[in-house]
Amino acid sequence: MSNRGIRVNELVKREISDILHTRYQGDAVNITITEVSVSPDLRAARVYYSIIGDEGVAYLAEKFFAARHRDIRQELSKRIVLKYLPTLRFVKDDSIARGTDVLKIIDELDAEDDLRED
Repeated sequence: MSNRGIRVNELVKREISDILHTRYQGDAVNITITEVSVSPDLRAARVYYSIIGDEGVAYLAEKFFAARHRDIRQELSKRIVLKYLPTLRFVKDDSIARGTDVLKIIDELDAEDDLRED
């Protein structure tokens, strides 16, 4: 990916995060934007987010983005100037939860090894 692509991704990520935590601070308190991937032609963007909470909070976040994605895009258009403003698609990022699960498994294996050594 070119430097320009990386800069555009980071700019969009920063601005969407700022929109969520200033304009929608009550609704988006559990949401963190983890990554943005804008297509090379600037027409589409995937916005990856993670949540703090259980499946109920994840469901509310999904509903929030379904209802507010147009408003977020409109606010984004006021903040950044690009040749084309990308269409936003919000995708839940499960990588943090998967990483936590892997760490738990490793800890359990270490605990079993400690028991075997004793």
